[in-house]
Amino acid sequence: MTKKKLELIDLHVHGIGKLDTSTSHVDDIIEIAMTEKSNGISGLVLSIYPDEIGVMRSQLEVISKAMGALREDCADIIGVHLEGPFLNPLRAGALNKAHFLVPSISSLRSIIDGYEDIIRIVTIAPELRKASDVIRFCRDRGIKVNMGHSDATYREALRGKNAGATGITHIFNAMRPMHHREPGLAGFGLLDDDTYVEIIADGVHLDLNTLKLIFSVKPSNRLIIISDAVKGRRSAKKAVYLKDGTIAGSCITLSESIDLLIKNGFDPETVRMAASANPLRYIN
Repeated sequence: MTKKKLELIDLHVHGIGKLDTSTSHVDDIIEIAMTEKSNGISGLVLSIYPDEIGVMRSQLEVISKAMGALREDCADIIGVHLEGPFLNPLRAGALNKAHFLVPSISSLRSIIDGYEDIIRIVTIAPELRKASDVIRFCRDRGIKVNMGHSDATYREALRGKNAGATGITHIFNAMRPMHHREPGLAGFGLLDDDTYVEIIADGVHLDLNTLKLIFSVKPSNRLIIISDAVKGRRSAKKAVYLKDGTIAGSCITLSESIDLLIKNGFDPETVRMAASANPLRYIN
């Protein structure tokens, strides 16, 4: 019997090589999809950085056009992830906090109007004023909400979940550190059995022992391995850094993440599920 090829789904991709979603050229997006397909990716959600609203809309238009022009040698572009702009400047990470906005339904509408059918995920910091209103607005329209780039306490994370958030963007990265007296968003992500967590499994964003903690605590069907791939020169550690040394994202593929985890003793079935069935279930 021929073994069925694993369909890898990457829910968090900004770019790869010299290209990313900050482009005005449809061919750039198609080339990203081609490169991802050559790396074994069946489907991907393209992530857009926070920017001026007009710029974000322009990028949505380019991706929308590219989605209608994909060829057989391209990974399927499932839709778009807005990584912001309703994020906490205290936890900006490599994102430009100058483009962060106070959460409001009117601002979100001004970004997504006309593109609602391709918006699949929005990342929001749940502790921000009016964040719950925006989370409910997304939930009611079938848009998944991840909590991330956040200084949320455990209680504020729970409030985000109760408003409709169902996932956490790259757990432990760009959020309040977990503390024994205040577990924060990361602790909430570990302990809440309903919430999906994105995991950057490159051995840099998360120490291998932290990865073991996540995989040992979370239900196996709530783990989602992502690349958080960005454009830039690939370092020896398979990560991309800003000039000031801030880690900007990964350049590891999901196939490489799977290999890394299995090589380090993680259960192969759980790992493969976290890169295929789980992200597919989450996005659908």
